[in-house]
Amino acid sequence: MSEHSGLRAYAPLAGMLLLLLLVQVLALAVTPLMIGAGYEAFEDPESAANPIAFILLLLVFTAVLLWLMKKGKKFLIQAVIGFSILFIFAYIYSAVFLFLFDSLLVGWAVTACAVVLSSALLYLYPEWYIIDVMGVIISAGAASIFGISLNIFPVLILLVLLAVYDAISVYRTKHMIDLAKGVIESKSPILVVVPKSIRYSYRKEGVDIQKDKQERGAFIMGMGDLIMPTILVVSSYAFLKAPAVAGMLSIPTIGAMLGSLAGLIILMHYVNKGNPQAGLPLLNGGVITGFLLGCMLAGTWDWLPYI
Repeated sequence: MSEHSGLRAYAPLAGMLLLLLLVQVLALAVTPLMIGAGYEAFEDPESAANPIAFILLLLVFTAVLLWLMKKGKKFLIQAVIGFSILFIFAYIYSAVFLFLFDSLLVGWAVTACAVVLSSALLYLYPEWYIIDVMGVIISAGAASIFGISLNIFPVLILLVLLAVYDAISVYRTKHMIDLAKGVIESKSPILVVVPKSIRYSYRKEGVDIQKDKQERGAFIMGMGDLIMPTILVVSSYAFLKAPAVAGMLSIPTIGAMLGSLAGLIILMHYVNKGNPQAGLPLLNGGVITGFLLGCMLAGTWDWLPYI
């Protein structure tokens, strides 16, 4: 194998790592704006009931999508996902533009234009680079909202529960694989796409996850795999009482970021073997491990209950 072809083989991994890093950097950048706008999703961020509510909401959303797929309601699937995307766009754009403009009228007008333009691009021209740019914005916005809404200990509970659920839904019930197929077939933009070649077109070729890895034109990753580990990154930034060592970031936050990237590298190793993989066990495991190692280095444990 030539050196050039060897580098090309690692390009999708580099692309996935870049997307996750961009999501985390953007989420951290907008977090102060989200806090200032009062966009917390839960009234009490320390409540252990919040992760349960999150899981129940996820289960209901998944069940609705699977039922619509079974009934062949492609338009309704796109409508449900489209409404969710509009909702997140509105939150993240309003937090940014209401901060930038003194006039509420101008801020909301620019927000409305940005929401309409972003949504139109996604649905009228769902090419991989459009999906990836908007996917980074959506994932960062969602991670920031939930990161400021859940204190660190509830986030850890949530990530462990989600990792278990993801493993069961991929390897046992396999309904997450069915959901992924339906999302790809409907061209719904709740995933990111990393092509193997710059000439690849998601609009024309799509991605068949049942094909051998050599025959696929691109790798895909659900936005949940970008959002969930980033929630802990944001929560540690928003709630942890630890000295900053790099800009505004503490050692535990940096550890969480590095841990999630390490988890993604391990995940891509298994993805390269050709079979669909549950992403959250490795991604959530990586971000939790990196965070805990960072806490050990910083000597910061005040986020634990009863300490």
